Amino acid sequence: MIEIRTAMATDAAALAELAVATFALACPPHTSAEAIAAFLRDVLAEGNFDAYLADPDRLILVAEVAGEAGEAGEAGVMLGYTMLVFAEPADDDARAAATIRPTAELSKCYLRAETHGRGVAAALMNATLDAARARGAAGSWLGVNQENARAIRFYEKNGFVTVGEKRFLVGERYEDDFVLERAL
Repeated sequence: MIEIRTAMATDAAALAELAVATFALACPPHTSAEAIAAFLRDVLAEGNFDAYLADPDRLILVAEVAGEAGEAGEAGVMLGYTMLVFAEPADDDARAAATIRPTAELSKCYLRAETHGRGVAAALMNATLDAARARGAAGSWLGVNQENARAIRFYEKNGFVTVGEKRFLVGERYEDDFVLERAL
C-alpha cells in the first residue's frame, strides 16, 4: 500500500536522499555528473529542503510505503515527492505561457526508478493536484525537459498541455523545457 502525505520538517534529510536517487532520472543523457552534483548541492540538499518545508508558499507531498516500521522491511520508505509553489511564475517565459490564475507551479515531481509503471506517480499526482485546488489554485503549470519523453507523456495523460517554452539551468548549461499547464 502507498500512502501520500504532507512532508514534515523532520523529512528534510530523507527528501535530500530521495533527490539524489531521482534527480538524474529526469536529466537528458548529455547532462554531466558534475552538473547533476552541483544541482543536488545547490538546490536539492537537506538545507534547501529545510527552507522549502518552512516556506508557507510551498507544499511538499511524499509517497511512501504505508504500514508500521519493519512491516515488509519497507514501511516508511519514501518513493517519490512533489513540490507545489503557490506564487506567480518567477521565470518570464513561464509567466507569459501559463495563463490560468491563480496558479500553482508543480516545481518538483520525482519518483524512484523502481516505482515507474506501478501507479505511484498517478496517486501522487492526483493528491498534488487536489492539494493545489484546495489551496485555491485554478490552474497548475510545470517545466519539463524537452528530451524527457516519458515525463511529457505522463503529464499529458494527467491533463497538462504544452503552452510554451523556457530555459532551465543545470550546472553551467541551460536546458530547453516545455511549459505545460492544466486547469484545475
